[in-house]
Amino acid sequence: QVLLAVPVAVVFAPGSVPGDLPRPLPFRDVQEMEISVNLRTGVTARYETVYRSTTAQEEAALGAATAREADAALHLLQDASLGSLTVYVVPETSSVLPQGASVYVGKHRSALVRTGGGLAALRARLRQLTQVMSFTASSIASALSDRVPDSQLGPDARRHLKSSLGYEITFSLLNPDPKAHDVDWDIEDAVNRYVQPVLDKLSLVANFSVDSQILYYAVLGVTPRFDKESSSFLLSAHSLPHVINPVEARLGSSAASLYPVLNFLLYVPERSHSPLYIQDKDGAPVSTNAFHSPRWGGIMVYNVEAPASPQASLPLHVDVDMVRVMEVFLAQLRLLFGLSREELPPDFLLESPGNEGLADWELDRLLWAHTVENIATVSTTLTSLAQLLDKIGNIVIKDDVASEVYRAVASAQSAMAELAVGHLHSAFQASKEAVTSSERAFFDPSLLHLLYFPDDQKFAIYIPLFLPMAVPILLSLAKIVRESRQRKKEPTKMD
Repeated sequence: QVLLAVPVAVVFAPGSVPGDLPRPLPFRDVQEMEISVNLRTGVTARYETVYRSTTAQEEAALGAATAREADAALHLLQDASLGSLTVYVVPETSSVLPQGASVYVGKHRSALVRTGGGLAALRARLRQLTQVMSFTASSIASALSDRVPDSQLGPDARRHLKSSLGYEITFSLLNPDPKAHDVDWDIEDAVNRYVQPVLDKLSLVANFSVDSQILYYAVLGVTPRFDKESSSFLLSAHSLPHVINPVEARLGSSAASLYPVLNFLLYVPERSHSPLYIQDKDGAPVSTNAFHSPRWGGIMVYNVEAPASPQASLPLHVDVDMVRVMEVFLAQLRLLFGLSREELPPDFLLESPGNEGLADWELDRLLWAHTVENIATVSTTLTSLAQLLDKIGNIVIKDDVASEVYRAVASAQSAMAELAVGHLHSAFQASKEAVTSSERAFFDPSLLHLLYFPDDQKFAIYIPLFLPMAVPILLSLAKIVRESRQRKKEPTKMD
């Protein structure tokens, strides 16, 4: 039974206080929402809201010319703890929000809301905001996908990567025709410029390692179809799953990895299959000319313009436009981590996260989901371990294994306690420690069940060894017993 407490501060600017407030400011309000998982797992979301007026500094910040400037100024004044939200309510006449926008979601942990109506309308807005900026029933269900019936899961629930202590990201350039194309990509500079800021932000979630490789003569394994109308080659949507297996055999990155590997492949088609375009299910060309595979990675096809003159010398030098490539790969990276933007009401305005790749509240969304998933993983691991120990009665549990189990239970309980009081950061750290300890206990070499045999297997092994020796011994014993009985029956001779 997990309780997720979300601290929310609702701050009223002058002239924005609804007339139907139940009590004078400041006051507290608590609302709960049940998230259905299954009969044995319960998740309750508790929104602990504090209503108050603005301070003089906040009032000055809200007087900024644009919502972006106001958000930057308010960020310096607000509580920056992970998982907390601050909603600033501005009056109808305020010019800080652009025309047509009633809600502005900043790139930190705050939002601006234009009032309209009374407290009921404001609470409806708050409900929408908390769904966007913290977690939803679907995001928690995706985190607990192993426990939720498939009928309750959305289509994207199994797209996200499972929670892990680390991830390995591999960028691969596939050049199947090096005789025709001399491809040059500045992957190191592109990673430092576009990928590293995102990974720095995500470093709180897990450890990341990045590597790259160039593979020559690596083909997709699927022959594209030639289209006469466009004079190009086409890969249809139903053939895309068959592309991954032949390519993955060449990658070799996941063989020696302890952590999940994310593969991002840039494929430069050979001259005989160029230009190559990807079609969606409706037969329309995909604008990015890329596709992604859930929990695996993504592939982008990069077409090279044919030389102007047929006598051009080969191989043709190709400089890859890394900005266009990285835009696609970063979008796929967000999808794999479950950071895709959900459908928003038309009057919602979302601030772009900029070079960091994700907003602070998006990081919080990820931490909520991963913390709940970690707790569920620890529960499953320790339950499996307990069932194993119940089946094998003579198994020996060392002191260090026992201490790891105790530490896992204590850390999981600590994570749940921290979640219940709204301390997301410490809850996530405790859940990571719980996962580490439970995995160490479960995979300890001394608990390998093949080292221990059930009694029926012992009899099956030892009877063929001892039975041939036991038969003559038993027959001899029976003969000795018979002879001793006969001696007792014979009368003793008297002189």
